[in-house]
Amino acid sequence: MTNAHTVTSFDDDLETIQAMIMKMGGFVEAAILDAAQALETRDEELADRVRANDKQIDALEEAVNTEAARLIALRAPAASDLRTILTVMKISANLERIGDYAKNMAKRSTVLAQMQPIPGAGGALKRMAKAVEVMLKDALDAYTQRDIELAADVRIRDQEVDQMYNAMFREFLTHMMEDPRNITACMHLHFIAKNLERVGDHATSIAEQVIYLVTGRMPDDNRPKGDNTSFVSSEGNA
Repeated sequence: MTNAHTVTSFDDDLETIQAMIMKMGGFVEAAILDAAQALETRDEELADRVRANDKQIDALEEAVNTEAARLIALRAPAASDLRTILTVMKISANLERIGDYAKNMAKRSTVLAQMQPIPGAGGALKRMAKAVEVMLKDALDAYTQRDIELAADVRIRDQEVDQMYNAMFREFLTHMMEDPRNITACMHLHFIAKNLERVGDHATSIAEQVIYLVTGRMPDDNRPKGDNTSFVSSEGNA
């Protein structure tokens, strides 16, 4: 009876942590789309909300790590359960990083709202944001469903995001060469595009953690990468 109670308590604790992960994922998905919307519509109020809401994401990551550490210390989980806990901690770290990228996008959107707009940039970045948000959603769905085929599909789609980034990189270079007055705005836009490309990388990392969770092995093949720019940049994170 005691063993059954212990197993039930462990499962309940694990469910609590996983619920926090999904809540965190919802906040992060919204942050990505809201940051892109703020950029396209030059909505400084929305950008400020994205920045303020990042505190919720940070708080959830801290709560996940605290509960996971407590669970490991008190429950002495078996190997498969320990793998689940470690996977959850890694997913929460990826989500927190994505939240930082969304916050940085929002900060740059506020600056860009004071500048002459670059034609088509807002719409292109919003489409890229939607692409990485869907990748993230699918990666989290793959986690809840333990679906390694969906996780593998997310990995493949990262190359499409890289190609979108490459196209925008070339477009921004063209605008800068045509008119030096566009340089500052295009640099900010480039950093935003790079942030989104990194979001795709983190969504892919989550998908890889799902594959590890289900199979016990990380994918042994190099995931396809399509970022072929040689532009030296800082990711400009907060």
